Amino acid sequence: MTFNRRNDRSENSEFEEKLINVNRTAKTYQGGRRFRFAALVILGDRNGRVGMGIGKAKEVPVAIEKAKSVARKNMITVPVENGTIPHEVVGVSTASRVLLKPASAGTGVIAGTVPRSIAELAGITNLLSKELGSRNQINVAYAVFDGFKNLRTVKQIRALRPAPTQTAATQTAATQPVAAAAPAPAAPAPTEGGAPQ
Repeated sequence: MTFNRRNDRSENSEFEEKLINVNRTAKTYQGGRRFRFAALVILGDRNGRVGMGIGKAKEVPVAIEKAKSVARKNMITVPVENGTIPHEVVGVSTASRVLLKPASAGTGVIAGTVPRSIAELAGITNLLSKELGSRNQINVAYAVFDGFKNLRTVKQIRALRPAPTQTAATQTAATQPVAAAAPAPAAPAPTEGGAPQ
């Protein structure tokens, strides 16, 4: 199977790539064993955009090109504020969990191989992380991306909440009808003759 590498290079010129892992699998046939390769590649522009892809093929270069094509289609935007993430988050993927915490300027990226590669290509320069559970590189990569997808900036959270002026107006409108409803004057009680006094 051939793959058009020339077009892939021209489209990915703005992104920096990093090969994380190449896994080899073998299947035994009557005439011998046949090998296949799976490549995990990270693409990023170091400006908040990063993507991950896995490509499988009979040859390593073809698997890498396939992985880059998949990563280009699965780009996400990571909110980066002052070189770090806006808040603490835990990404989960199957048995892997990755804790990501913001860090002050000058800390650097303190992380394992996979989280460090993803964070650097996303443009994050200060980050603390800890891999929890399974250390499988593919699952860890998926967990890091899950954590990045759950990040929210202050502006995004404010947009989701109702404006305080609307809440105050709603409360005053709800209390006004209760205050305006005054009790009606009582009618005079009828006398024994049936006529009011």
